[in-house]
Amino acid sequence: MKTNYTYQFIILAAILLFCFVLNISLGSISIPFSEVLKSLCSTTDNDTWQVIIMEFRLPKALTAIMVGSGLGISGLLMQTLFRNPLAGPFVLGISSGASLGVAIVILGSGLFGGLFATALIAKWSIVIAASLGSFLVLLAVLAVSNKVRDTMAILIIGLMFGSITSAVVSVLSYFSSAEQLQQYVFWGFGSLSNLSWYELLIFFIIYAVGLLLSIASIKGLNSLLLGDNYAKSLGLNLKQSRLIIILATSLIAGTITAFSGPIAFIGLAIPHLTRQLFKTTNHKILLPAVFLFGAIVMLICDSIAQVPGSDYTLPINAITALVGAPVVIWLLVKQRKMMF
Repeated sequence: MKTNYTYQFIILAAILLFCFVLNISLGSISIPFSEVLKSLCSTTDNDTWQVIIMEFRLPKALTAIMVGSGLGISGLLMQTLFRNPLAGPFVLGISSGASLGVAIVILGSGLFGGLFATALIAKWSIVIAASLGSFLVLLAVLAVSNKVRDTMAILIIGLMFGSITSAVVSVLSYFSSAEQLQQYVFWGFGSLSNLSWYELLIFFIIYAVGLLLSIASIKGLNSLLLGDNYAKSLGLNLKQSRLIIILATSLIAGTITAFSGPIAFIGLAIPHLTRQLFKTTNHKILLPAVFLFGAIVMLICDSIAQVPGSDYTLPINAITALVGAPVVIWLLVKQRKMMF
C-alpha cells in the first residue's frame, strides 16, 4: 500500500507541475510552454513575456496553489473535527467575519465621506478589514470552545455568528449606493490576481503558520476519527487539540478570504475527492494528498476562468462551483448506490 501511495503522490506532483506551467502559459496572450520554462529557469528573449510571467502570471499561479491547498486542508480539518461531511473551512463563521469587515469598509465608507472614504476603500484597507473581521470571529469561537465541550455546539454557534454578520451586511447594503454594492459584489466573486510579491510574501507567512499547525494536529485528527472517548483513552488532550485545529483553520481560511475573497466549493469538495482517490482515513496520507489535489483543482479552475485567448476573466467562484458541484453530486449518488 505504501508503494501505491508513493506512486499516487508522484503522479499528483507531476500533474501539479504540468498544471502550474499550463496556467502560466494561458491567458489573453498565449505564451509557449518552452518560453514559460525558460523564463522560470532564467530569462526569456522576449522582454514583454518576461514581465507578464514574472509580475502577473507567476504570482497568480502561486496564489492559486496556496488558495486551493489551504481551503482543501481547512475543509479536511473541519470535517474531521465535527465528523460532518458537509463541514467546510468557513463553517466557523470565518468567511462571514471577513465579509462583514469588508462590508463595513466598502458599504460603510460613504458615512465618512471625502478623502477618508477613499483611503478606506484602498486595497490594503480591504485586506486588513477582512483579516480583522476573521480574527474577531476567531476570538469569539475560541472563547466559546473554552466554555463548551460539545463540538456540535461550536458548529452551531459558528453558524449563528455567520447569520449575525449576514444580517449586518444586509443592513449596510440597504443604505449603500449602487457603486458601493457593485464593488462589494465584485469582491465576493473572489480573485487570484492582483497580488504583488510583497503581498504574496505576507500571505505565505500566515498560510505557512496555519499549515504547520495543521501538520502538528495530525495525531489528534486520527484520534478524533474514533470518537472523543477513545481519543481521551489514548491520552489526547481534547481541548488543546481542538484549539489547534480551530486556530489552524482560521489562520488559513481567514488569510485566503482576506487576500482572495470568499472562494466556494474547494474546501468542501476536495477532501471528499481525495478520499475517493486514496481510500484511507489516515491524515498522514490525506493531508499532503489534499494539499496536492486542492492546488491542482484550483489551477485548473483558474485556467478555465481566464478564458484563454480572450480578454475576459470569469469569476473564480463561478468556475469552482460549475466544475466541482456536479462532481460532488456524482460521487455522493455513486456512494449512496453502493450502500444499498
